[in-house]
Amino acid sequence: MNTTLERTERPGSIKRALKLQAAILLGLVAIMWAIEVVDLVVLGGALDAYGIRPRTVDGLWGILLAPFLHGGLGHVAANTIPFVVLGWLVMLRETWHFFAVGVIVAVLGGLGVWLTAPAAGVHIGASGVVFGFFGFLLLAGWFERRFGTILVSLAVLVAYGGLIFGVLPGQVGISWQSHLFGFLAGVLAARFLARRPRPARAER
Repeated sequence: MNTTLERTERPGSIKRALKLQAAILLGLVAIMWAIEVVDLVVLGGALDAYGIRPRTVDGLWGILLAPFLHGGLGHVAANTIPFVVLGWLVMLRETWHFFAVGVIVAVLGGLGVWLTAPAAGVHIGASGVVFGFFGFLLLAGWFERRFGTILVSLAVLVAYGGLIFGVLPGQVGISWQSHLFGFLAGVLAARFLARRPRPARAER
């Protein structure tokens, strides 16, 4: 009887989980777009000054604010699709993994930028979080050694493998430090959140 009930409830549970995940992702994307539109139309781009300003006390607040700030509609548009796709793949593991990875990447990746980037610039954008999701999904298969997780890692490599070049310096106006430290923080999150197989119990 219990098995039958579980099977009956499972499709409904999956549907509710998918709705919740969609609401979270679309809600965050809507916030990013709304902030950028208001910043451009009303504030003339003034919010960009609240990004990560390396090695300044006030610039520490940018570690939390930078993922929601962008340098124009093209910037936020470029981050939207990979944020949704990679963020959803993280959510498919566990919904709370999305928040855990996001916080780890935003804080550790942002701190890396604050410590090492040139003092003259201000670093904004959700690309650091995107690279964090990328690093997390890419290395999760290695740390977990599960068939399903390895397939996801390979799919992410095929679809978004070109992102890895974004961690290299050279592009003017691109915060490669955000990409690099976001990616490394995502790898670290994959190590911490790896789901390891339970050891088999010895049969009597």
